[in-house]
Amino acid sequence: MSLAKLTSISTLTLSLLLERQRLYALPSFSTASDPNAKLPSLHLPQITRNLKRLRSGILELEAKEGRSEAVVLLRSQYERMRGMLGDDSGVVESLEPEQEQEQEQDQPSSGPSSTSPSPPPPLSLAPTPPPLRAPTKETEPVYSPYTDDPEAGHHAPGIMLQTQRRMMDEQDEHLDRLSHSITRQHHISLQINDELDVHTGLLEELDTDLDRTGTRLSGARRRLDQVARGAKNNGSTVTIGLLIFVLLILIIIFKT
Repeated sequence: MSLAKLTSISTLTLSLLLERQRLYALPSFSTASDPNAKLPSLHLPQITRNLKRLRSGILELEAKEGRSEAVVLLRSQYERMRGMLGDDSGVVESLEPEQEQEQEQDQPSSGPSSTSPSPPPPLSLAPTPPPLRAPTKETEPVYSPYTDDPEAGHHAPGIMLQTQRRMMDEQDEHLDRLSHSITRQHHISLQINDELDVHTGLLEELDTDLDRTGTRLSGARRRLDQVARGAKNNGSTVTIGLLIFVLLILIIIFKT
């Protein structure tokens, strides 16, 4: 598990613990009226699960990188959050060895020997809730929206502004390229339109020439029809004329 993910889990768990303590501080959950009342276990399953994951991740990171500064900070943060559980801290194992814990517990009792043993401190059934204070702008913590991605983290405003500016510059470049492409396509479409106009004019001229040729052919056909009808109607006259012409030629030949 990476350091960023462990830090994110620690931050989330701390926010849950602070919310739990603030709920205990409310008058509705106060044990002043009824000391035997049992406090509700708000977020306890999730806090326990996060602390167990955090403990295994810290041990894994410590085995990999040794007792580095980050590991020391995470260990102290883990122990502090475990102590914030109060009576429920027994459900989560500590990172400190048992010998060190026993030494820490024995240190307050070490001192000058006395004949009578000191009375044990009074046991409390529930952790004493912190005193209520009206939240102010200075003391009220600023909560940021929670994200499910622990690797994301929180970025500085300058980095976010640079990222947004770079994205806007890339979008401007894409828009410029798109504008140039649209302009080229517009010019090409205008050229195609001009060529289509030229072809349309040529086709119109060809249609006009074809109409004229058709008119001329129709006139020639009509004249041929007239000649054919005239030859058919005056066939005998033409035959007589041809015979007379042949006889004249024969007479001229015989006389000579």
